Amino acid sequence: GERCGGKAGRGSENKLPIVAAVSLDESGHPRHVKLATVATFSFAAIADWAQDSLAIGCEVISDGLACFRAVTEVGCLHQPVVVKGRHPNELPEFRWINTVLSNLKTSFSGSFHALRFEKYANRYLGAFSYRFNRRFNLAALTERVAHAICSCTARPERLLRSAEFAT
Repeated sequence: GERCGGKAGRGSENKLPIVAAVSLDESGHPRHVKLATVATFSFAAIADWAQDSLAIGCEVISDGLACFRAVTEVGCLHQPVVVKGRHPNELPEFRWINTVLSNLKTSFSGSFHALRFEKYANRYLGAFSYRFNRRFNLAALTERVAHAICSCTARPERLLRSAEFAT
């Protein structure tokens, strides 16, 4: 649920900032998704994310937030689209990212009864991305998970519960 008080939108103390990217195939349909948390919507944080997540020379279409200019620092082309209160139906360039984010929210609300997003955000987003990126070969998905389970070594419970800090 939502907490009372605080400011709404980006920068709210009630939200954790995430960056989402969708790659499209030649026919304009979504192929892969990349979801990650960032510390803030700052130039430095987006530059670090872009360095790790985007291919050099790719075209990035953003909603015009100034921090997204950082993708040019890592060799990507940036096309800002100023949204300024327009309805998503008026912005066809954001069709697939809006669809993916909507599916993400629906997946979370249907799967998790007690969502501890601040602590486990990278795990939740990673699991969604893993399934999304492998959705065209579901038979191999089960085989890959079984292989990963069989090939991992034993870990003490304290490491399994330490979320993203386990090595």
